[in-house]
Amino acid sequence: MNRTSNNIQVGSILGIPFFINPSWFIVLALGTWLFGQQFANFPQINGLVAALLGLSTALLLFASVLAHELGHSIAALSQGIQVRSITLFLFGGLAMLEKESDTPLKAFLIAIAGPAVSFLLCVVFTLLGVYLPLPLPLTGLLSLLASINLVLGIFNLIPGLPLDGGNILKALVWQVTGNPNKGLLYASRVGQGVGMFGILLGLLGILGISSYGSFWTLLIGLFLLQNAGLSAQSAQVQETLDHYTAEDAITPNSPVVSADLSLREFVNNYVIGHNPWSRFLVTNEAGELMGELAVDQLKTVPTSLWTETQVRDLMQPTDMSQTVFANESLLEVVKRIEEQKTLQLAVISPEGTVLGLVEKASILELLSQKNQPSSSSVSTTSPTRSPS
Repeated sequence: MNRTSNNIQVGSILGIPFFINPSWFIVLALGTWLFGQQFANFPQINGLVAALLGLSTALLLFASVLAHELGHSIAALSQGIQVRSITLFLFGGLAMLEKESDTPLKAFLIAIAGPAVSFLLCVVFTLLGVYLPLPLPLTGLLSLLASINLVLGIFNLIPGLPLDGGNILKALVWQVTGNPNKGLLYASRVGQGVGMFGILLGLLGILGISSYGSFWTLLIGLFLLQNAGLSAQSAQVQETLDHYTAEDAITPNSPVVSADLSLREFVNNYVIGHNPWSRFLVTNEAGELMGELAVDQLKTVPTSLWTETQVRDLMQPTDMSQTVFANESLLEVVKRIEEQKTLQLAVISPEGTVLGLVEKASILELLSQKNQPSSSSVSTTSPTRSPS
């Protein structure tokens, strides 16, 4: 049993790490008590058996949420998208995908897969309860599970992020407008509206003005409002990034040196008393990328030979996957940085010359200059939440 942050890993399913958040135990205890109260109404059931049936129902509830998230995950895997983890927590489940789908249809299929699994489970539990000759309490358990999965499927179709219905709406807007960021922003705004409605309904229920809301409704509303707000902020940042190119975010005084320099000239002009870059891009006379030089490599050459040894003699080949063209969208650059788990990329002009480096820090600096909300990274990972 491993821990990641506050989450506890309890195994893996289809190669996907499976975690539970400590908040899960709160709902497990609450569900056990509430479901146990219902089973206690059966005349042939005593308190201990009712509690055991309540616990079983609560566990099967979370098994249903897990199956819901596996629906999203299997749809993602079928598209070649890796699933980083599945986590059960206070409000349901979360499947963390490596990246977004590349078309609206594929995004729609991932979003709809979760509710489809819930509706399928509803049908299965209903048929089992009808056709299997089971004791009345077990028939009641199956009926309860069928109802839970029906509610889970319907609730998640509400058209606002972070619910599945929000991801479906995002895919539809993306299809109509051709812009995934507009879909994300629109679905986020709807999600914020749904969250505010849930908060209002919960408050009215707590105050006794309405019979429909409750403290749980209030909590879900707060959860939806917070996460939809984060999605809206992410959409705004991504929309801004999409209007700039890699060239716009090049780091000033990027570490670019000529291959013809001697190591002594390199150290004197670029290392001693200068910014402590650990890696330098090496170019030829035409400014084209030839390779790269790590400062640590200087240790492999005696200082007595630095004058007669050139940078080209010590440089290493550059991984061309670590380069981007100057006119490439800054949003795509951010996605590349995230996918490759790197901190910087070399920027190449259309003519093939090196313009400099683009880094996370320089991207954030550009955003701050444009008075846009920013964070340490712009996430392109697609979390799919299923509050229950």
